[in-house]
Amino acid sequence: MTFATHEFTRYAEVRAALADPLLVPTPAEPGPVGTVAWLRASVARFSSGEEHAWRRALVEAELARLDPAELRKAVGGADGDGDGESGAAVVRALAGAMGLAEPDAVADAVGVAAGAYFGGGGAAEDAAVARLVELCGPEPEVAAHRIGLLVQACDATGGLVDRARARGGAGESVEARLEETLRYDPPVRVMRRTAMGDTRVGGVAVAAGDLVLLDIAAGNRDPEADGDHFTFGAEPRICPGRAHALALAAGILERGPGRELAEGITHMVEHVLRLASTWTHWDGRPRPVDDRVYTPHKAIRRVADHLVDHLAELEARLAGEETQPDHWHASATTTPADLAAFTQEDLEEAHSRLNRLARIWANRLDALTAAQLDVPQALNFVRAGQTPLPGTGWTFREIAAHLPGSAYYADSVGDLTPAATAAATPAATPAKEQTT
Repeated sequence: MTFATHEFTRYAEVRAALADPLLVPTPAEPGPVGTVAWLRASVARFSSGEEHAWRRALVEAELARLDPAELRKAVGGADGDGDGESGAAVVRALAGAMGLAEPDAVADAVGVAAGAYFGGGGAAEDAAVARLVELCGPEPEVAAHRIGLLVQACDATGGLVDRARARGGAGESVEARLEETLRYDPPVRVMRRTAMGDTRVGGVAVAAGDLVLLDIAAGNRDPEADGDHFTFGAEPRICPGRAHALALAAGILERGPGRELAEGITHMVEHVLRLASTWTHWDGRPRPVDDRVYTPHKAIRRVADHLVDHLAELEARLAGEETQPDHWHASATTTPADLAAFTQEDLEEAHSRLNRLARIWANRLDALTAAQLDVPQALNFVRAGQTPLPGTGWTFREIAAHLPGSAYYADSVGDLTPAATAAATPAATPAKEQTT
């Protein structure tokens, strides 16, 4: 049997369709626990009737434990994602507030699973959902509603942040910018409904089984909306997490323009130090990678050199001074000190050295304006309050985005725990060595 598709764009039509009990989200086909199909069939988002009511109650109970004001503060002050994606920052903050033990791992898995939440997906997405069941348990039903919250936060709330940033809004409050974005550029632009029985929308006959597409963006802009919008849905299925979503989005938008760049550097240092914690097991043999060799001390030296080198460049340019040429021996030379055993004391010093350098970078990037971050400079970068002068060098944003690649040096040495070493097969070559 062939079913028709109906699209509605007017405010009154969209509102009527959202309120119609015969128009429900397209039911999801079930699947084994820990798969994308299972997730879609287990969350309130794709449920209707009594099933939707009790699943929604689980979500509301979870959200009742979370204070939106605390979420806003947490996401604004804590580390976010390492590669600049707002969704990961939102998920990490939300997972931490929910009491999940591994927010970073949760954010990684959600980022994979989110791509298949509304359809599609394969082995990678199923594996991500299975991992999330482990992280969000203890029971599959509990895990499902938590995963659903996190996936929707990644996709919709992260998208809201990205769209609000793209709108600019100089001089606007964060709240005003979000409200404008929700109305004129919503992250979810179309809602789908399936007719469970014959009904009518705006005078149009809709038969049982027909697909209904609701153009939320167009309905929001309809003059009849008069400032109202459907970005969070409408009764009786209005989003229960709208206050939390707005708090998370506002918290990210309140960050300085360099915050996420700083977080990339912070996460790189955390990654390096996690690997370095295994290097007291080093057997004394340098690790060949590309045309170089690496040891624990050499990896730490190169990460620190790279951070110091670009920090010196940045500070010189801010001061209007010529940058000093470096005289690093870099990776081409392996010094006697590089070949020394890597002790617990060396690990403690690496923590102190690299964490302090990451903090200096974070403080400096937090203090830069968007103009300072994005205008290429030659040797005479602007002082505070002056107009940037065009130049040909990398922008400060480009420099900061380049620094997380310093993980190459640590990855060249790798995880040296006995179990990891015993199980290791010839590793893939790490990303190309940093050359500046």
